[in-house]
Amino acid sequence: MDKKKVVVPLVCHGHSRPVVDVFYSPITPDGIFLISASKDSTPMLRNGETGDWIGTFEGHKGAVWSCCLDTNALRAASASADFSAKLWDALTGDELHSFDHKHIVRACAFSEIKVFANHAPSGKQLLEVDVWLWDVRTGKIVRTLETKSPVTSAEVSKDGRYITTTDGSTVKFWDANHFGLVKSYDMPCNMESASLEPKFGNKFIAGGEDMWVRLFDFSTGCNKGHHGPVHCVRFSPEGDSYVSGSEDGTIRIWQTGQKENVPNGSSKDEVVSKMQDLHVGSHSQGQKNRPAC
Repeated sequence: MDKKKVVVPLVCHGHSRPVVDVFYSPITPDGIFLISASKDSTPMLRNGETGDWIGTFEGHKGAVWSCCLDTNALRAASASADFSAKLWDALTGDELHSFDHKHIVRACAFSEIKVFANHAPSGKQLLEVDVWLWDVRTGKIVRTLETKSPVTSAEVSKDGRYITTTDGSTVKFWDANHFGLVKSYDMPCNMESASLEPKFGNKFIAGGEDMWVRLFDFSTGCNKGHHGPVHCVRFSPEGDSYVSGSEDGTIRIWQTGQKENVPNGSSKDEVVSKMQDLHVGSHSQGQKNRPAC
């Protein structure tokens, strides 16, 4: 009997409180960068491949809930419980601007055609459990994606075709153009974050309250290394690794193996057509799956 392969991640220390958001930059001439948000109020920038610490953005006075980098990784943004969102110079760490709000800021993103927003409970009162899609050109809601539980994460795929969401113990994949539910996966516990592999869409990762980071593909596996609930997961731009952030204050970078290449003589569409068993592009509307682990 084959022994189960044990994946040993790169462990990145530095945050003193839970890590609640992670974000990879696109591939830049200087490499790939990773930024993390934590309740310790200090976003951190790292080398996206090695996990080496580059710098810390200092200025927030409350927990930082969200962070991101622009296309060239020259600017960073962060959203905080101190009622502000900040814009940073990612090269020097200097604060460029602070956007004041009247409430806790839970999310930030650099400009896209659409803004994807979700709500979570405030105190004991549930405000909304759906995902709202806004068109920033008109300021109007384009569509509402209905969920049964509060949405804990939302991610738009690299090609703009799919939206990945987590609510309760389910991971859902939505058509970003027609807004229909493509597939829904039931998980063994409440999930806090999920991410779709960016090149072929043939696998996804998910993490939640049971401290496991799950990778779903043709040989579904689970990786445990955190010592607290997993709050955020993201694939790297090339899909050859993924990152997780946890209540234990650490970031872990996991390798998926060698980078996938399209076989000689085959187009990407041909490769995708062979992955229909898992690929979210399988248009069985609203199909439900229960992955084993």
